[in-house]
Amino acid sequence: MYKYVKGTLTESDIDSIVVEAAGVGYNLFVTAQTLNKLPDYGSEIKVYTYLVVREDAMILYGFLSKDELAVFKNLISVNGVGPKGAIGILSVLSTNELRFAVAAGDSKAISKAPGVGAKTAQRIILELKDKLKLEDALENNESVDNSTSEGNPSQMNRAKEEAIMALTALGFSSTESLKAVSGINITPEMESDDILKAALKHIS
Repeated sequence: MYKYVKGTLTESDIDSIVVEAAGVGYNLFVTAQTLNKLPDYGSEIKVYTYLVVREDAMILYGFLSKDELAVFKNLISVNGVGPKGAIGILSVLSTNELRFAVAAGDSKAISKAPGVGAKTAQRIILELKDKLKLEDALENNESVDNSTSEGNPSQMNRAKEEAIMALTALGFSSTESLKAVSGINITPEMESDDILKAALKHIS
């Protein structure tokens, strides 16, 4: 029904925002990550939406990026995960952190979200491991050096992925591994071992 809402940010609360467009104030429930990225009141904002229709209410959920909306849709496709639970997960983990948690089988990271137990976290990993691709996180990660485009992107993404998986095998969480690899300057000639060594230095 609604693809997105584009208008003026007028209000925000602990879990929602109000965007005024064409004289209508749209109340949208959002993640904590979205709340942290909001511009000042009075700024124009574009929010991608997902409408949930219940017997007693129509609820709009809002996202600042198409990627976050897509991951939200993947989460609510998992048995036992509703919109509120998906919002909770994306409040604790960014979309990229969730991709790494799923790829690494890090149920502890996912179960940090409110109302998400160990079994639900494991179900998310099982059902989304083929939908939330690690390569997408590497490509979406804006903090990774742009020089990757000068080499073979797929080859470099594989090297990054191998380094991240090696870090998780060494006992680092998926989030720590993502931040470590994101925090180093990766050049086209670097292989997974080189990235791993640089990431370990960055962590230390």
